[in-house]
Amino acid sequence: MSAAENRYDEPRDPRQDRPLAGLFADLARESANLARSEIALAKAELTDKATEAAGGVAFIAVGGLVAFAGVLVLLASAVLGLSNVLAPWLSALIVGVVVLAVGGILAYVGKNRLSPANLRPRRTMKTLDEDKRWAKSQLAR
Repeated sequence: MSAAENRYDEPRDPRQDRPLAGLFADLARESANLARSEIALAKAELTDKATEAAGGVAFIAVGGLVAFAGVLVLLASAVLGLSNVLAPWLSALIVGVVVLAVGGILAYVGKNRLSPANLRPRRTMKTLDEDKRWAKSQLAR
């Protein structure tokens, strides 16, 4: 086998033949592309989190309305209780307590959906860490 044949058979790293200025230009271009990609990912993830937060706010609003309806029923039971010493107000009281419990559960679910842990952009944070490790490995070469 001649030296000329051996030269073409071995895989070569094209970066070895490039000047340093070209490598820095590639680094700048790829860094800009990476930054744009990270910004796009962050936007998409924050949009998802905002949609999730809106769902939590909706649960809180519905829970508040249901609880308000429960308060109205409890007020009606107080009125009925004062007017008819027993039976009608007892049924209104039971209904009011059940409605308040349902409203409380809905409000609790909505509050949990708005916790800071649920709103953190996890994928973006993970890819930023990966990008940091990649950049360090590239600079170490």
